[in-house]
Amino acid sequence: MTAGGIAVAARLEVGAIAVATLLAVGTLGGCATAADRGGPDSQHWVASWGTAQLVPEPANELPAASWRDASLRQIVHLSLGGSQLRIRLSNAFGTAPLLVDAASVARAVAPGRADIDAATVQALTFDGRRTVTIPAGAEYYSDPVKLDAPPGADLAISLHFNAEPARQTSHSGARTTSFVTPGNRTADASWPDAGKITRWYTIADVDVMAPRAAGALVAAGDSITDGYGVTTDGNNRWTDVLAARLRQDGLPMGVVNAGIGGGRMLRDGLGPNLMARFDRDVFSRAGVTHALVFIGVNDLGGQHRNTPDLPADRQQLLADLKLAHRQLAARARERGVCLIGATVTPYVGSDYYHPEPANEADRQALNAWIRDSGVFDAVVDFDAALRDPAQPQRILPQYDSGDHLHPSLAGYRALADAVPLALLRQSCRSSP
Repeated sequence: MTAGGIAVAARLEVGAIAVATLLAVGTLGGCATAADRGGPDSQHWVASWGTAQLVPEPANELPAASWRDASLRQIVHLSLGGSQLRIRLSNAFGTAPLLVDAASVARAVAPGRADIDAATVQALTFDGRRTVTIPAGAEYYSDPVKLDAPPGADLAISLHFNAEPARQTSHSGARTTSFVTPGNRTADASWPDAGKITRWYTIADVDVMAPRAAGALVAAGDSITDGYGVTTDGNNRWTDVLAARLRQDGLPMGVVNAGIGGGRMLRDGLGPNLMARFDRDVFSRAGVTHALVFIGVNDLGGQHRNTPDLPADRQQLLADLKLAHRQLAARARERGVCLIGATVTPYVGSDYYHPEPANEADRQALNAWIRDSGVFDAVVDFDAALRDPAQPQRILPQYDSGDHLHPSLAGYRALADAVPLALLRQSCRSSP
């Protein structure tokens, strides 16, 4: 293989949709099957669940009283199962050390309920201690815990705090019910009078010990990845549906959703821009082998909505988006992570962005570059998965949530179905 490398184009049929994949192996040193990643008896940590961290807006902050001598029970849905796990807690945006006074993990009884299976409760420790102080800007893993956690299981992570953080670290788009109650209730199976919220705080990852052949896919994106419009406690984001496909196929792979509503590649929005958060949200995940980048609609739409959007500005934005993708590809290549590019889905008709023909032309130009540039190890054509063949600038009506920007539940399923599982059976290895 020469240093310049070669790109092999393959056509994969997914339902009625042809998905173009570019298996570029230039400086990667070649691709290997999952079985080549290690011996059958070796194991390693793999991310089974995770979320992207941000500073919550005032409306999404947990009130100070809910931190003071209070317990927070948060439910997460695993993609990959295991019998040993660890939890990563985050103070990534804290401006002072954060004391977690007590913590536990257990199997949740049912979505939307605070009750847990008492027989499965395990105290979380950190270097053997039940309290931990996480420095400002840091994230800490718990000690390993033995707990039978099947694929697709719901876990309850319970944390007790004595005082509120100096600044909160959270994920506002949890679309999952969490619970808060006074006192240290981390070991209690039932919280009958707990308050309910639909956000996550302080929790970043659940890793499971898995065979060496298992890896993790991290999907980095905006509100379409974060799951805008899905059912609370339904676990029906496109990443959840993809994880279910992987389980049915028998492919051992964790799926981590690193979407942030309003997220952009180049500028901060409700959370940090993707270039700023990619290392923490993607490369820091245990066992990551693949990353899928699905972003750009808010970069394109935001400039059109908020600036004069002159031709020179549009040309510069496209150049900047291409450069950013190239930067991510180079960083992924250095780490042996397969980077999958995803085309930007249609949004003509959106009342929020009111895209005009020039704005749509930029989306088409960016998508053509994503498909044909050879920058990515593979490409998934989400545009083709959702667009109306009769009006390709619009989402197919049955895939449209109604705002002409976000998919319906059927649309999210179409996105999940558009990811060829063959892509995830390949691993990208750095050159020796």
